Amino acid sequence: MKIGVPTEIKDREFRVGLTPAAIESLVARSHEVKIQSGAGLGSGFSDREYADAGAILVDRAAEIYAQALVVKVKEPLRSEYKLLQSESILFTYLHLAADRELTQALIVSGATCIAYAAVQLTNGLLPLLTPMSIIAGRLAVQFGAHFLTRQQGGRGVLLGGIPGVSPGRVVVLGGGVVGTEAIRIAIGMGARVQVLDVNLTRLGELENIFGSRVEYLFSTPANITAAVADADLVIGAVLVTGSRAPVLVSKELVSKMRSHSVIVDVAVDQGGCIETVHPTSHTNPVYEAEGVLHYGVPNMPGAVPWTATQALVNATLPYVRSIADFGLDALNRDPALAKGLNIKHGKITHPAVAAAFPDL
Repeated sequence: MKIGVPTEIKDREFRVGLTPAAIESLVARSHEVKIQSGAGLGSGFSDREYADAGAILVDRAAEIYAQALVVKVKEPLRSEYKLLQSESILFTYLHLAADRELTQALIVSGATCIAYAAVQLTNGLLPLLTPMSIIAGRLAVQFGAHFLTRQQGGRGVLLGGIPGVSPGRVVVLGGGVVGTEAIRIAIGMGARVQVLDVNLTRLGELENIFGSRVEYLFSTPANITAAVADADLVIGAVLVTGSRAPVLVSKELVSKMRSHSVIVDVAVDQGGCIETVHPTSHTNPVYEAEGVLHYGVPNMPGAVPWTATQALVNATLPYVRSIADFGLDALNRDPALAKGLNIKHGKITHPAVAAAFPDL
């Protein structure tokens, strides 16, 4: 199969869809891989390394999108819509339930679109989302701590405190992969941590991991209100697979938070679980609303591309190989991959996306 890997054009997105080692393994299976010149530089991979691995380097994105399989990291942006081909398979992160414009563009393109985040094993695990969720969860607290400093517009709180001064309070909404990693980093910094989740079994699992260092709360409106109003840093870590994130924190509740506290909503790429959050970028990551600093970068792992690219490709490569070897029949061979199918030949195929846009 002919495979294309474009340069990512989202703001400061330095990840790349395939590493040289991954391309070498695909070429060894008699597949042809074209990669856009400079695509891997941000992740630490030179054009020479790709050429040595057997890739064909091209300058024009249009040539990449003309390949049978296009392997990306982030969703196509407006300038890329017109490049999509009806005969192509697009394999990348797609969060369509929160993005009507992109959904419409993919329908019009006629391309077959498979979303990393929707690929799901029989046990419910999301193998292509998990590595980036781990990174995003850990970065959420790092970035939150950074923006809590007064020089960045925050309250001037040191999350770990010092003897004689209370540590900062971190509230994590959601106890999944992102939430777990956020808790790990927050307690490592010495913060006081509360986590809220609707799954009591999951709260019990978290207690087995972290013990008495964390307060485990069932997620109710009353508990959310009490915890968020008293927080220095709120981490939004809610995920409903394929669907828009539920809004758990209202604008009114944000207005009750301490002045210059910080919100980091990792769920922003699925619409966000904080009413006042909207997507930002690595160039302009924060804004103030209701006296609170909001961080809404939807591609957080792009900040650590050397780590993130390798982690992502480790997870995606077996599926890329399968699609390259078998074409769309790979969906019949692998039920987990089939769950990732979002759009095919101009029609929405994923139930959550169809529910979000019933008129489409």
